Amino acid sequence: MSRPLVVHPDRFFPADPATRKLCRQLYEQVEKLPIVSPHGHTDPRWFAYDEPFADATSLLLTPDHYVLRMLYSQGVPMEALGVKPRGEKASVDPRAAWRRFAEYYHLFRGTPSRTWLDWVFADVFGLTVRLDASTADVYFDCIGERLATPAFRPRALFERFNIDVLATTESPIDSLEHHVAIRNSGWQGRVITAFRPDPVVDPEFEGFLGNLDLLSQMTGEDARSWQGYLAALRQRRAFFAAMGATSTDHGHPTAATADLSDAQAAALFARVTNGKPTPEDAELFRAQMLTVMAGMSVEDGLVMQIHPGSWRNHNPSLFERFGRDKGADIPMRTEYVRALQPLLARYGNEPSLTIIVFTLDESTYARELAPLAGHYPALRLGPAWWFHDSPEGMRRFRKATTETAGFYNTVGFNDDTRAFLSIPARHDLARRIDCGFLAELVMEHRIEDWEAAELAVDLAGKLAKQAYRL
Repeated sequence: MSRPLVVHPDRFFPADPATRKLCRQLYEQVEKLPIVSPHGHTDPRWFAYDEPFADATSLLLTPDHYVLRMLYSQGVPMEALGVKPRGEKASVDPRAAWRRFAEYYHLFRGTPSRTWLDWVFADVFGLTVRLDASTADVYFDCIGERLATPAFRPRALFERFNIDVLATTESPIDSLEHHVAIRNSGWQGRVITAFRPDPVVDPEFEGFLGNLDLLSQMTGEDARSWQGYLAALRQRRAFFAAMGATSTDHGHPTAATADLSDAQAAALFARVTNGKPTPEDAELFRAQMLTVMAGMSVEDGLVMQIHPGSWRNHNPSLFERFGRDKGADIPMRTEYVRALQPLLARYGNEPSLTIIVFTLDESTYARELAPLAGHYPALRLGPAWWFHDSPEGMRRFRKATTETAGFYNTVGFNDDTRAFLSIPARHDLARRIDCGFLAELVMEHRIEDWEAAELAVDLAGKLAKQAYRL
């Protein structure tokens, strides 16, 4: 017997009745505000060509590393979920993969994935029964039927979700052909790119030297020489900015920065491009390039984002078979005070520079990141991210950082997702959590109700637009 799908209107609001009432009043003021999504990983080709999404599996299951990691942890093979091994053509029937997902959907109880997916099922597709083994085909068929209609094409959903701006993320050696196609299409939706230089600034990134050669071909500069390399990066940054980019994004293993002389940097570059860089040289080069990129941001105005602290592809056999972004990235302890000091000593007082720092190490919120952002004019705190993009993670972030950094040294919310349909669900969750936190401050007489109302609007979109220069 199938059970009803219930998405409660007061979900995630405080339990205390008076606080919940105030939270609800605050939320009503921000519920329908436009979505500002300044950082994410959706596919720009969706909006370039506006083709129908194929089916529930390819849209909601296979690309979502949050979902994949949970199922894999319980022994479900990647192949059974429709994930193709590298170099192999064999594939799983999408319906069979969806049935397997539905059979294990109970694993997501209490997780953010369950929150987002239930919202998508109920609000986007209008489903009224819970997903389980008995309703798998009902879901697959209903979602498939809706995806075949014009109302469920990418651009129509973008407009339905009331998205003001959406940023994707591309590497310097991406041609941005899909962004060019969006511009040439005449569609008015605002989809912009962000500059992610990891493939050409991380000597341990697979294909690093080949990526430098491709960078040379794209720019006409010699990216195997230090000065040519810098000129090539400046050229690509300018192209990204011309295509709408307002930010860069750096996914380094640590937050280490360095400030070498030009001669030292050139010598280091020679060592990391000789084909056999040591781990120490690779880390020093990444550290130096964060400071170099900060200097370029002072020049061209692109906002800088630093996303450190993930051990990427922790499961080597999974990476070798299926590639990146399959749920095997694990948070690490990350230090910021010493790590960021070289960069901040040089550029932290620049009024024209904005550096947004994220963390997967929550122990640093109150001890390191909030005090740093509460001092340096160039520094802002990114929202609770990745493993902490959750109800409790968002609450912990506000409680740990607000007293030292305040609200206005943070940048509101961004969803950082590949799952397009989860974007409104994630922003809705952030607005609910923030309204609950603000309501508690009012009830404790720490701020006034009118201040909470202003803050709710600021956190829902204004701070993100300001920080990302949108």
